[in-house]
Amino acid sequence: MKHIRDYFEKTRKLTDRDWQIFASRLVKTSFPKKHTLLRCGTVEGHLSFIEAGIVRFYIPRDGNDLTFAFAFPHHFVSGYDSFLTRAPSTYQIETLTPTTLWRISHSDLIDIYAQTVVGEAIGRQAAEELFLKKSKRELSLLGETAEQRYRSLFTDQPHLIRHIPLKYIASYIGVTPQALSRIRRRIS
Repeated sequence: MKHIRDYFEKTRKLTDRDWQIFASRLVKTSFPKKHTLLRCGTVEGHLSFIEAGIVRFYIPRDGNDLTFAFAFPHHFVSGYDSFLTRAPSTYQIETLTPTTLWRISHSDLIDIYAQTVVGEAIGRQAAEELFLKKSKRELSLLGETAEQRYRSLFTDQPHLIRHIPLKYIASYIGVTPQALSRIRRRIS
């Protein structure tokens, strides 16, 4: 839980009272590898902070899922559009490794906004991180080659990328597994 407080205190000091109110609503939950955290057609109920593990976001397709994001330790994870709008998700989120999350429900987060001085700042900070990650991904898809996207992923999380199956990495960078193999051979 210390990682969460450290994360928030990078930009804003939390009083012990505000932290206690927030922390009292967090629930630590562990999931095995390949566990579905959010299914298509369901409403996201939590904003989560990854203590350990890797998750992927994908659109299920018969035999060929479309992976569009990964989330790593010490970052937020959520089907945030569904979380905010309370509308069913159009994608799924699953764990790629055993994963430990600190989770807060939608209703608890709304209560924290009302009860604490920094509640709105906490929510804004989480939302900004998720927005910036999404913007970076969109710009990458529009302006980089598949090889550049692979190198960026490898540069950003070199110690974790080896835990992601190559078929998911290929889908994420927008190529076939065979094309990813050629990219990997070319840059090694």
